[in-house]
Amino acid sequence: MIKIFKYLKPKEWIQAVISLVFIALQVWLDLKLPDYMAEITQLVQTTGSEMSEIWKAGGFMLLCALGSLVSAILVGFFAARIASSFSQRLRSMLFNKVESFSMEEINRFSTSSLITRSTNDITQIQMLVTMGLQIIIKAPIMAVWAVTKIAGKGYEWSLATGAAVLILLVMIAFIMVFVLPKFRKMQMLTDNLTRVARENLTGLRVVRAYNAEDYQEQKFETANEELTYTNLFTNRAMSIMMPVMSMIMSGLSLAIYWIGAYLINAAQATDRLTLFSNMVVFSSYAMQVIMAFLMLVMIFIMLPRASVSAKRVNEVLDTQPTIKDGVVTEGLQGIKGEVTFNHVSFKYPDAADYVIHDVSFTVKQGETIAFIGSTGSGKSTLINLVPRFFDATEGEVLIDGVNVQEYSMESLYNKIGYVPQKAVMFKGTVSSNVAYGDNGSEGYSEEEVKKAVQIAQGADFVEKMEDGYNASISQGGTNVSGGQKQRLAIARAICRKPEIYIFDDSFSALDYKTDRVLRSVLRRETTGVTSMIVAQRIGTIMDADQIIVLDEGKVVGNGTHKELLRDCDVYREIAMSQLSEEELIS
Repeated sequence: MIKIFKYLKPKEWIQAVISLVFIALQVWLDLKLPDYMAEITQLVQTTGSEMSEIWKAGGFMLLCALGSLVSAILVGFFAARIASSFSQRLRSMLFNKVESFSMEEINRFSTSSLITRSTNDITQIQMLVTMGLQIIIKAPIMAVWAVTKIAGKGYEWSLATGAAVLILLVMIAFIMVFVLPKFRKMQMLTDNLTRVARENLTGLRVVRAYNAEDYQEQKFETANEELTYTNLFTNRAMSIMMPVMSMIMSGLSLAIYWIGAYLINAAQATDRLTLFSNMVVFSSYAMQVIMAFLMLVMIFIMLPRASVSAKRVNEVLDTQPTIKDGVVTEGLQGIKGEVTFNHVSFKYPDAADYVIHDVSFTVKQGETIAFIGSTGSGKSTLINLVPRFFDATEGEVLIDGVNVQEYSMESLYNKIGYVPQKAVMFKGTVSSNVAYGDNGSEGYSEEEVKKAVQIAQGADFVEKMEDGYNASISQGGTNVSGGQKQRLAIARAICRKPEIYIFDDSFSALDYKTDRVLRSVLRRETTGVTSMIVAQRIGTIMDADQIIVLDEGKVVGNGTHKELLRDCDVYREIAMSQLSEEELIS
């Protein structure tokens, strides 16, 4: 838990120190109240006391109460400022850290867990900081100070107070032993609930199409009930605390007055006033001691969850990305748009078997290279090594003669126009989605956006939309079809004017005519740009300069369409399953 506080800024530490001063002042003022109460008690019981002296003591008592109120307000003000700025910084740091993660780290934590850590966990830490400054520091100061005040005023009363404190400590031990593990479990169950809800919302169409609403409801209910029962256990355990606290406070007051009555009855007449005054003061201070421990118990309620949350946040912040940023910004002089795989092999983290085995090829500037093979043959994995979503386990991937691991991430991505297998749209407009991202320029003009959409064969449907290029796109692109999303995603890559296009099965959602026209226009309008295409359709890659056939991660064929039809059995089998012999020859 303490480790998370290293992210506090010096300004916030200064505010915490100022808060500490006001807390000490507040405690001092609170503990002065019983002194004035004892003075008023003695004045009232003493014959011949002046009313002005009683008013004076009462006035000081009122000033102490007002001073304590002002101090508490100032402490609350500083605590809120520190907690809010701290949580804001943690959220930003967490988001930026996740942005730097490779797919390996994303898969390790899971998306739902990262969402929970960025929201619920940081909220728990914020609440602890807010309450902690007001309670964690105040409670020990008040307890120690109050104990020193009552020391020597009667061992009988001290024993009664000690017994009450002992019961409190037993209750705190119960909380630590039985409730703390449940708080840890609650955070994991919250992750699980977020995951189930997210899966259901993301796959809502599939859920309805397969009449799986009951199954999903049951799945959610199971996760929800498990979290609810754990929550109920912790809340029920904590609910014992307040009745016990009330009983202890009432019982202690009764014990103090019962002991006081016994002592006063047995004392000499001259000592009775002093004993009565001590009893009143001791009662007030004893309540302060109990209140201090009550505040500590409140912290023990919050601390377990906040401690677990801090650990989870630190796990993310302390994780070092496996993909390290390089320093190179340009390739070798005279080489542009060239991609080389040099004996590349790859296996996923902690996996036993390689997914890619000893792949080598080179594609020159302006050429088109295509990858085809059966499902699971490693096509997408292979192409994902170029933008460094993963790093090659063995061998090296070169762009413009330089290993991709030596490039700065910004420079590497500025060379690439990437279109994923599943088109991703962001909430905004057509223009904001096509002109998405930073390619090192000052942005994209309206004409560049329109041209990119035209090349991607999207102008026909975009210009029919209300507001045209300024038409609204909903989150995830749910208000456009799959083919339309795919064309907008391709337009986004074209708009970047990259050196290399990467199409990861990006034409699968397009009809054959649009596919053919798009590739024809793309080749004509983007002369000199290298294209890397993963495809399932033979028709999409027939015109490629080089086709690589993969089977179980190994290259089983490399050449043009005609060469592979002649020499590669796997390619010929795929081709014959999709096209007639006449179509293949033509």
